[in-house]
Amino acid sequence: MLHQDSALPLWLKLLFTGWILFWAPSFALMLGAQNYFWLCNVASFLILAGLWLESRLLLSMQWLSVAVVGIFWSLDVGSAWMTGVHPIGGTEYMFDPEHPWLARVLSLYHLFLPLVAGFAMVRLGYDRRALWWQAGLTWLLLPLTYLFTEPERNINWVHGPFGSEQTLLDPLPYLAMLTVAWPLVLYLPVHGAMCWLQGRRLLR
Repeated sequence: MLHQDSALPLWLKLLFTGWILFWAPSFALMLGAQNYFWLCNVASFLILAGLWLESRLLLSMQWLSVAVVGIFWSLDVGSAWMTGVHPIGGTEYMFDPEHPWLARVLSLYHLFLPLVAGFAMVRLGYDRRALWWQAGLTWLLLPLTYLFTEPERNINWVHGPFGSEQTLLDPLPYLAMLTVAWPLVLYLPVHGAMCWLQGRRLLR
């Protein structure tokens, strides 16, 4: 809900809106509409809506979505840049000369999405319903990704972890396992930390 005395600054809303207006069509032209199935790309649009609506729920959901992923992405890119080794994997495209250079530059949004969502958490507080809502969104999006995106793109790792194809399991059991694991591994630890901070009254 947008309050008369806004908790979030107008400059942040306008700056993020400008980013989306440039980033979204650029990615569509370079990488195709399938790229929007990535959870981090979905997060970009929902963060935009959350900023303007000042919705604790939307922003809390996307904080769960981008916090750990942003850290892992940054560590993997940073390590590869300094040592040439990807300790986690999934960011090899950032060093692939065949991948459009502008798309690689724009992918640096993984660095600031957690900052934007984290700032919103400080200003608005955390909504504890976010875990179930974001888990539900993930449970919906992963099967849709499997059905409507090209397997070789492995969006949201629905065909194998860390961007690599897996052959140990049949596709559907693997997808079911991924659907369960994603909220447990990526969302639950952040949710627990936020609830602890609220319990300590260090966060609204």
